[in-house]
Amino acid sequence: MNWNPESWKRYEAKHLPHYEDGAALAAAETTLASFPPLVFAGEARELKAQLAEVSAGRGFLLQGGDCAESFAEFHPNNIRDTFRVLLQMAAVLTFASKMPVVKVGRMAGQFAKPRSAPTETQGDVTLPSYLGDIINGIEFDGETRVNDPQRMIRAYSQSAATLNLIRAFAGGGYANLRQVHRWTLDFMGRSPWADRFRDIADRIGEALDFMEACGIDTENTPQLKSASFFTSHEALLLPYEQALTRQDSLTGQWYDTSAHMLWIGDRTRFEGSAHVEYLRGVGNPIGMKCGPSLEPDALLRLLDTLNPNREAGRITLISRYGHDKVEAGLPKLLRAVQREGHPVVWSCDPMHGNVIKADSGYKTRPFDRILAEVKGFFAVHRAEGTHAGGIHIEMTGQDVTECTGGAVAITDAALADRYHTHCDPRLNAAQSLELAFMLAEMLNLEANERQRAAA
Repeated sequence: MNWNPESWKRYEAKHLPHYEDGAALAAAETTLASFPPLVFAGEARELKAQLAEVSAGRGFLLQGGDCAESFAEFHPNNIRDTFRVLLQMAAVLTFASKMPVVKVGRMAGQFAKPRSAPTETQGDVTLPSYLGDIINGIEFDGETRVNDPQRMIRAYSQSAATLNLIRAFAGGGYANLRQVHRWTLDFMGRSPWADRFRDIADRIGEALDFMEACGIDTENTPQLKSASFFTSHEALLLPYEQALTRQDSLTGQWYDTSAHMLWIGDRTRFEGSAHVEYLRGVGNPIGMKCGPSLEPDALLRLLDTLNPNREAGRITLISRYGHDKVEAGLPKLLRAVQREGHPVVWSCDPMHGNVIKADSGYKTRPFDRILAEVKGFFAVHRAEGTHAGGIHIEMTGQDVTECTGGAVAITDAALADRYHTHCDPRLNAAQSLELAFMLAEMLNLEANERQRAAA
């Protein structure tokens, strides 16, 4: 009630940029409002239906992609390589867990980033912080760090091109399970996990051969030759999101057509937040980050605001505690949500609570801490009898050296070799695949626990 695409302006808005030229901002918003939607309401409803299955324990959410997309690194090969690593991870998880995997990319819109401080100082020069390419530039100079609303137009165009390529890959044969051997990136030949993936690829091929021998035409079976793939980003820059809000002609409901799924960050999910107010009125599936500062009563009030009808698939709760806090902090939230009967997907973000500054000076995330948080997340769910329903990671298909550790054994000294991120450190392809195999083991352990409990 009393909601419209502008009603967020009556609430407290944190981490929104200030634009000096109000007329330029209004012009950019008007231009965006005249553009076609990037995604469609029916696609968002389909994602919600798939997430409803996950919330019921009959699926798993795989959400991953760039920390922050950039204009400089926009290239079809980067999009393709991240997409195929996600396909690899999904193949591992599906094959091992025997459950459908919902694939959602942090792509085609993940441009804005909240920052801890409004300014950055280098030497004796202080400038506004870099807030993501959709707002200002990463180069440390006064002209580039000016918040420019025209960047929203460029972000829309890049998102449209990215979506076009993803849709072509997902439906044009690239995601065909007959191509599973071709998904391994060349540089991953050094990884022991590449050998394990090749073994799974061989077994998938044998299964397809068996199906064809039984008379099933695998080339004309849509589930085998294409993939459902959705996009997501943090709904941080509300002027951009509002400009892309459309009313669905079939249902009359409002949808944010910038992405299939939007999420609220840990810094903007407080009560009375403009971001909460905006997202409560759109029909998209919504994610919400849950960290150590979130208490059960506050979470329940937010759930009542965002999902008063308790619609399954509407809400994904993304825990981000840190490897040493998840087992102490998560149970109280699980118990409160379960007690009140809210149907949610529980997903684990093992990235944001595990950032450290390496001796070399680079910001990094040790892989062993990432794995420890995932294991703790699954352990809590097993203990509480709830479904560990997803993973939310910052990763790339590029051969970067940003997170230390893993089977490829990236050292502190090696971080400088290929440290390319515009914001936070990402898992590379080999580390992402290693994580997928560990997730598969955890899902199998969870399934065995359920079988024993049901016996």
